[in-house]
Amino acid sequence: MSWPGRIIEREKSILDTGCSILVEYRETKIERRDTVYMIAQAVKWVGGIDGFLELIDQRRLPTEFVKIRCRTVEQLYEAIKTLAVRGAPAIGVSAAYGLVLAVQKSAADGLKQGMEALAESCEYLGSSRPTAINLFWALDRVRQTAEEFIAAKPKATLQQLREVVLAEANAIYEEDVDMCRRIGENGEMFIKDSSGILTHCNAGALATAGQGTALSVMFEAHKKGRKFTVYADETRPLLQGARLTAWELKQAGIDVVVICDNMAGWLMKKGKIDAVITGADRIAANGDAANKIGTYSLSILAREHGIPFYIAAPSSTFDLSIKTGAEIPIEQRAAGEVIRLWRTNTEIVPDGVHVYNPAFDVTEARDITAIITEKGVIEKPNAESVLACLQTGTSSKR
Repeated sequence: MSWPGRIIEREKSILDTGCSILVEYRETKIERRDTVYMIAQAVKWVGGIDGFLELIDQRRLPTEFVKIRCRTVEQLYEAIKTLAVRGAPAIGVSAAYGLVLAVQKSAADGLKQGMEALAESCEYLGSSRPTAINLFWALDRVRQTAEEFIAAKPKATLQQLREVVLAEANAIYEEDVDMCRRIGENGEMFIKDSSGILTHCNAGALATAGQGTALSVMFEAHKKGRKFTVYADETRPLLQGARLTAWELKQAGIDVVVICDNMAGWLMKKGKIDAVITGADRIAANGDAANKIGTYSLSILAREHGIPFYIAAPSSTFDLSIKTGAEIPIEQRAAGEVIRLWRTNTEIVPDGVHVYNPAFDVTEARDITAIITEKGVIEKPNAESVLACLQTGTSSKR
């Protein structure tokens, strides 16, 4: 058996769009990496202090494999807002590198001006997507590191500050790669041979710096030689399941079947689904979890059919400042995403009809069988078990 790992790209052409650089590729191949099962490197910092952020443009998949080179904070904001980069961990890592771009472009030499540029960029990038807590976690972490550095070395240069910010962003990147792998290792036991797994949206390598969260569990089970089928909801309206999850699983050699979102209940009734595994964008202190719209419905269907429902997410996705999912802000996206078919001008909604387009919903902890983290597995999550796992790494199952 060959083990897929990362895509190696052969450059086709470079196009300057005026707001960013697009790099197209015409040939891909898979190579093995022993420790990380990465189908594609969604987020990559290229170079040193004066480098740039390279992102896979996920709006173009699966028909085109294109990368964006972000050299300014404004370019990165646009990439996050328009879902060129998406997935809570990937957004967080990208935002950390966005602060490198912020201090990199600071024209002044003083630390004060550098910190002002960093603070302004934190606020600006934080306004791009309100639900994904990893975004704010990464921004706060880099800013705090910069503040502590200046407090300890008030006579340091702006160049030294830039080096500290880049080092912290790199640390966040490396930690995410490691967390993804450990999530997969902690959760692969839930996938049995010859089972059917349902997933929603995309929680794979494209959504993280590493090999994903929910898909990491599948990749690790696949590495152990298990045969199973993944049913991927298409995930309306932006089709992340059909476009991205199916693409990743196909690259990995895992059997994948795309279904319309409204087919899930019938598949459960027919006995084709043995477990549901999704990612999360924010998890409250009590274990309530926000994920792509449609996840809540799956949790209710799974409960009614007696099917285990798992969330796979890193510790950086937990927001202990909020008690329940009722406090999680839900992003409302543009009506055009529903009115027009994906990447077309074909309108499927009559003129004058209102559209409601929340990007996320919240699954209650009582309907989650377990949350799979890099620290361990939180079975029947509640405030006590969540805190115990995050603080000490104690889990009820390893």
